[in-house]
Order: sequence, then C-alpha cells, then structure tokens
Amino acid sequence: MFSSIAEFTGAWKQHSEATLKLFNALTDQSLTQKVGPDDRDLGRIAWHLVTTIPEMTGRLGLKADGPGESDPLPKSAGEVVKGYTALAQSLAEQIEKNWDDATLQTEDDMYGMKWRRGLTLRILIDHEIHHLGQMTVLMRQAGLKVPGLYGPAREEWEGFGMKPPEI
Repeated sequence: MFSSIAEFTGAWKQHSEATLKLFNALTDQSLTQKVGPDDRDLGRIAWHLVTTIPEMTGRLGLKADGPGESDPLPKSAGEVVKGYTALAQSLAEQIEKNWDDATLQTEDDMYGMKWRRGLTLRILIDHEIHHLGQMTVLMRQAGLKVPGLYGPAREEWEGFGMKPPEI
C-alpha cells in the first residue's frame, strides 16, 4: 500500500515505463497471438491493461484522459501504446494535482470491498505486472524479442557481458 503521493508517483513512473517498453515491442501481427482458442490474445491482454486504468481509477473519482474502459480493441500496436501513454501520464498528473498523502487513506467501494486508495493504486500496478508476465510468454510464442522489465530478459544477458542462466 502506498502511504505517500511521492512514493506512488515514483513507482508508477518506473512501472509505466517498463509497461511501455513491453508494449513498444509488440507488432500489429503479434496482437492475435494466443495460447489456445479459449484464451485472450496478446492484443486483448494489452488493451485490458489500458482500459483497466480508467475503470479502476474511475471508482476513485478520477477521470484519466485517454481511452475509456469500454473503447474497442484497436487493431494496431501503436494505438495500444498511444492509449496507455496518455492514460498513464494523465493518472500521475491527476493524483499529483488533486490528492495529498491523506487522500491515500480514503476508503472506496472496490468490487464489493472497502479498499484504501493507497492499496488500490498498489493493486493497479500488481495487476499490470501479473498480465505483463502473461504477455512475455505470448510474445516469445509470436517470435518477438522480449525486453527485460524488472531484470534482464534471456536475450539481454549477452549485452551485459554475461552468459544467460542455464535452463
């Protein structure tokens, strides 16, 4: 749970940059990659991350500028990047402008439970991390180079002058 606006904005900046690093590695063709017929494809998971920002933060009284929670899935990876960029930036700006540290203790109804806003923001980031992990698997299946997000990806070890860990 975040207890200060500065703590959140620092974590959000680092995290949203990592998310954009992954999104920028997507191609239009890769968006249809999925594990099986009953699973979400790569584009749907990425767009879910985009539209979760206005959905979750709308419950906190915020109105992030960018795509809405019911906007249709775009066909281009560039539109996914554009939507996420706008929403991530807008969210940080709105929180810095309209909230103070005490606001993070305010409780809201979140899916039938009472969550403090500092917890909701932590869950927003954790939710993205969960789906970014799913996306990396689909990206490998689609033949894309996966960038490291919270540590080096397999392909990046050599750039650090090291051997990748043994499988």
